[in-house]
Amino acid sequence: MKLFYKEIESPVGKLKLVASSNALIAVLWEQERPNRVKLRTPKPDPHHPILLETERQLTEYFSNQRTEFELPLEPDGSEFQKKVWQALRAIPFGQTRSYLDLAKILGSLKAARAVGVANSKNPLSIVVPCHRVVGSDGSLTGYAGGLRAKAALLALEAKAAASMHK
Repeated sequence: MKLFYKEIESPVGKLKLVASSNALIAVLWEQERPNRVKLRTPKPDPHHPILLETERQLTEYFSNQRTEFELPLEPDGSEFQKKVWQALRAIPFGQTRSYLDLAKILGSLKAARAVGVANSKNPLSIVVPCHRVVGSDGSLTGYAGGLRAKAALLALEAKAAASMHK
């Protein structure tokens, strides 16, 4: 499978969008930890239709005009990781859940740590909202884009959600 990429600027820093010919594979950070997401080397393609659509939807998200992404997604991971990433997509815009909450949703109270590990391997940052997962006490915990980016994303969503409920 050939992979293609496009880099874009965003309010939380430069993002690298990666797609196959038919789906979004990854949204990576400029300061990405090596091997957090294992991918074959993508080729630049600034006109790739999925990458352009992803850029458009991210722009809408950052300007408070979008609360959900409607993109073909194809993250590569284990069955458990995919279940966790699917659960992340069910966290409502502007809300957070703890790792324990996700473990309960997945039917295993003892899986909170495994949920955290799967969360950290989410290749689709922002689009699959792993930034909405916080510690049981509500504290901000690790995030591939850094805690400042996580705080900025949560603040953006909280502000947009508050204005939608007025």
